[in-house]
Amino acid sequence: MKDIFNLMIHSSIERFNTSPVEAFAALYEKEPYAFLYESLELGGTYGRYSFLGGKPEIIFKAKNGKIYLSSYDRIRIKYGNPFFHLCKLIRSHKKLRYFAPFTGGAVGYVSYDSIRYSEKIPDENPDELKMPDLLFIFPQEIIIFDHKYKTARIIVYHRDKYRLKFIKEILCSKLIDRQISKKPPKKLNYNTNFSPREFYDVVKRAKDYIYAGDIFQVVLSQRFKTKVDSPHFDIYRALRITNPSPYMYYLKLGDTTILGSSPETLIKLNNKTAISRPLAGTRPRGGDNETDKKLAHELLKDEKEIAEHIMLVDLARNDLGRVCQYGTVKPTVLLKIERYSKVMHIVSNVTGRLRKDCDAIDLFIASFPAGTVSGAPKIRAMEIIDELEPVKRGLYAGAIGYFDFNGNMDFCIAIRTIIIKDNIAYIQGGAGIVADSIPEKEYDETINKTKALKSALEMV
Repeated sequence: MKDIFNLMIHSSIERFNTSPVEAFAALYEKEPYAFLYESLELGGTYGRYSFLGGKPEIIFKAKNGKIYLSSYDRIRIKYGNPFFHLCKLIRSHKKLRYFAPFTGGAVGYVSYDSIRYSEKIPDENPDELKMPDLLFIFPQEIIIFDHKYKTARIIVYHRDKYRLKFIKEILCSKLIDRQISKKPPKKLNYNTNFSPREFYDVVKRAKDYIYAGDIFQVVLSQRFKTKVDSPHFDIYRALRITNPSPYMYYLKLGDTTILGSSPETLIKLNNKTAISRPLAGTRPRGGDNETDKKLAHELLKDEKEIAEHIMLVDLARNDLGRVCQYGTVKPTVLLKIERYSKVMHIVSNVTGRLRKDCDAIDLFIASFPAGTVSGAPKIRAMEIIDELEPVKRGLYAGAIGYFDFNGNMDFCIAIRTIIIKDNIAYIQGGAGIVADSIPEKEYDETINKTKALKSALEMV
């Protein structure tokens, strides 16, 4: 394939007049493949950058060892490990000019079930969603909003100067934010793959494995689904209100829409520095500041939660240690409380310096999936997940983000995520099971973790 990504034209805007959300709505909402990545703090304040784009030059899909490379009307089929082919494709492009953390590369997701390309995990469960194992687009158009300096940059790799001019006009226009109408929440009926009693039973079975010494912890999840008839982008608008998070995303990927508000970094690589951010230990938010502080204090004093979190920090250190320089892996933040709209979590940071013989995809594979959504030891925990959960997880507990052409990446864990396919919305929530877990409380945790998603679905 011709490398069009070395032929960019670009333009900068000193002060943009529209938001990333409205720019996406105007430029890409009706496109079959497009993306919007944002970072929001509680209260709706923007993080430094927002990215959006579309018009992919290449669409990379993999399913059961079969890889589809689509470029315009041409499709090439390859076989084997998709990570090898994705790495080869990314390396075939030259490094790009640095304007921001992402200026070009592969945007998309890796499903939880992709672990089977690198580990021998049982594969017995039905595939309800039938999504690709991996799906990445290589967008020819990328728009970067820098909220710190109130500037925007447009990058167009197909070198269409008229399209560049049109995008610039959109960003300079005063587009009115489409507000979510204030009306009583809809009543939606959710089907789940566990009754409360069934979930209690699998928690008890998981604890039997813990008592037998197979594992220290395992994360069990349940899936909810409901019919939706609202515009998908309106659901994303609602989610931005109900659950602003460090990772906000809206992906249009053919017949599937993915939107989410993940609080948790899976793995990040910037200029050879790797960052993992384990998030484990949860409490619901209090109704006022005093209750909130009390719940946070209680969480940090909970021996079960602290022991579980420290175990997952150690697991993150082990993951990074597989591909990072000896002596560079260390926690830089330990046991910090972070608050979100519906829940609060304990968070830590683990960093390391990538070895010279390793790249972003090596680091991704070493870190995937996160211990916070699988368990410890990781491989045995995943075997037990396959035994105790009734269907394949698909995207849930996988990863969403990007690999860029400069060797960097940023992926969050695919939690607090809605998948919409054939007018059905799928959401999933998990709970970490340890020796002294109480089944009823673990069930409640899976409910708490899906509340913000249900609120967004019911708002529109």
